[in-house]
Amino acid sequence: MTAPATAATPPLSARAVLLIELALAMGGFAIGTGEFAIMGLMPNVAEGLGISEPQVGNVISTYALGVVVGAPLLAILGSRLYRLHLLLLLMGFFALGNFASALAPDYPTLMIARFVTGLPHGAYFGVAMLVAASMVPPDKRAQAVARVLMGLTVAILIGNPLATWLGQFMSWRYAFALVGIIAITTIAMVAIFLPADPHEQRSSPLGELRAFNRAPIWLALGIGSIGFAGMFCVFSYMAPTLLEVTGVNAGWIPFALAAFGLGGIVGNVFGGWLFDRLRFQAVAWLLLWSALVLLVFPLAAHSVWTIFPAVFAVGTMVSLSPALQTHLMDVAADAQTLAAASNHAAFNIANALGPWLGGLAITAGLGWTSTGYIGAATAVGGLLVFAWAWKVQRSEQEADARSAACCS
Repeated sequence: MTAPATAATPPLSARAVLLIELALAMGGFAIGTGEFAIMGLMPNVAEGLGISEPQVGNVISTYALGVVVGAPLLAILGSRLYRLHLLLLLMGFFALGNFASALAPDYPTLMIARFVTGLPHGAYFGVAMLVAASMVPPDKRAQAVARVLMGLTVAILIGNPLATWLGQFMSWRYAFALVGIIAITTIAMVAIFLPADPHEQRSSPLGELRAFNRAPIWLALGIGSIGFAGMFCVFSYMAPTLLEVTGVNAGWIPFALAAFGLGGIVGNVFGGWLFDRLRFQAVAWLLLWSALVLLVFPLAAHSVWTIFPAVFAVGTMVSLSPALQTHLMDVAADAQTLAAASNHAAFNIANALGPWLGGLAITAGLGWTSTGYIGAATAVGGLLVFAWAWKVQRSEQEADARSAACCS
């Protein structure tokens, strides 16, 4: 259940809020670096364990499966804990998973380690978002959420290239060890900067489950699962698109990753700002923007002068994340922890759906740039789910208004 500040809870200073947001964002930086680093180290992991690159792809998928399973499960199991304690446990779990990954002697062990590492991913982000939103006024919540999510986008820009470089020049195992150290740093920062709140209102697992089973929550998760798939569809095949369509050499790929990361930072800030002003309507505008960007991407992919601005624009689609995360806080009622965590499970479903649809199109002979058109179609699909959610929301508001009129 949402734990708004009570009269017994002393207000936090602006400096204290900033330090807490920094500590929470550090956790996002650790998770983002750990999730994406293996993609750049695929050949190194394959060589080190004597397996094929498609098998390393299975390792990546296993992590995503851990996120989908762990997000709702750990949110339910941890609903009785104070958020401070739950954050520390989740990040400790994540650190142990990465150290186990670094020490994995063979392919099956690495598969298990990555699945375990993925389990706390969604629950950590969900709880961190709730903590961030609880420290600021209602009209600033989305911007607070965006500041915490900044850790994830900075990981794409800085953490992922750093871990990839470390893995290439030393060993892929050092990349996972680095993520484990960042996770331990997060534990220390959260323990130091986030004060315990003895007045925090907690909920029961059954209460969260009952409150979760409502149409507005499921529709919001549906928007993320479908509407976000387009970004992952293009991003997953960005490297071969650069090599085969744009015609650049592999040395340009890190610059494209940097452009995507910069776009993610800008989009993250903008998405939070827009939602604080337009509320749920912001999601529709962001989906329209996503569809437009993805439609233009295939045209821009043929020139080195246009591909990098296009990749930057694809990165700005991250703007949907803080908007949907904050909307879920508005509609989740007594299922705050479960809904917030499930949002990241939904994004990982999009992370699986987008590349799968793009792969089908490429295999069918439609070319590398077909990912843009497929992605635009998923954005339109997200808009259709939004229209359904908007209708349900208006119906509930009208019903509440009639109920209030009858009681007055």
